[in-house]
Amino acid sequence: MTTAPDPQSEDVLSRPSPPPAATRSYGPDPAQVYDVRLPPPGVTPVGATVVVVHGGFWRPEYDRTHAGPEAQAFADAGFHVAVAEYRRAGMPGGGVPGTLDDVRAVVAAVARDPQLPGPVVLVGHSAGGQLVAWAAGQQWSSDPALRLAGVVSLAGVVDLHAADRMDLGAGAVRSFAGDPASDRAAWDLADPMTSLPPRVPVRLVNASEDDVVPASVADAYVARARAAGGDVSVEVVPAAGHFSLIDPEQPAFARVVAAVRSLVP
Repeated sequence: MTTAPDPQSEDVLSRPSPPPAATRSYGPDPAQVYDVRLPPPGVTPVGATVVVVHGGFWRPEYDRTHAGPEAQAFADAGFHVAVAEYRRAGMPGGGVPGTLDDVRAVVAAVARDPQLPGPVVLVGHSAGGQLVAWAAGQQWSSDPALRLAGVVSLAGVVDLHAADRMDLGAGAVRSFAGDPASDRAAWDLADPMTSLPPRVPVRLVNASEDDVVPASVADAYVARARAAGGDVSVEVVPAAGHFSLIDPEQPAFARVVAAVRSLVP
């Protein structure tokens, strides 16, 4: 179901969704888990897995619960789905590098999961968009065993320095990666801008009315990634806001599904 465009769409954050089919651990911490959602009966499986990486400016108070409607919509479209949880800034082991380590670990766990077919597409929103764009730039992302076809970054914080200059999330980047002057190594490790070109295709989907992570945050990333020879595309969805991109009831979500499908053979 879709409705007229609503650039706010914040109600999706608390909208209920069916429970997952299973929850599996990929590490010893309670946050190192992923939920499995399967195509429902009567829906022809696509034969691919979407790994959903939620946003929330890397903060502990935002967990995978709010990604339920988005994840269920992917399952209803025929995808197998893994909704990743991860340690966030301020949690034991969270921030840089722990959060990044969790992304790599959950991708590896999904690749080993016999219930989740390849190819695999990572879909991240906001801070999750930073995490999947970061993953795309890592050497391990091109390992055939991971079956990673590409990533889709939704309103992603793909340029940490630009986000810091804009003070997005009221200091969220510094809470995640530290002070750029004294923690330069952490910033270099975490910023998708420092690992170009990406080793797998990257599809950026941004929203024209986004006042949380403005579409312009991606400008330098797109220019430099393309100049370096990366397979990167960007679409700015009109009449859409930050949360429209994860709201299956909004027209913008159809563009997200199309971006995912474009990466699946």
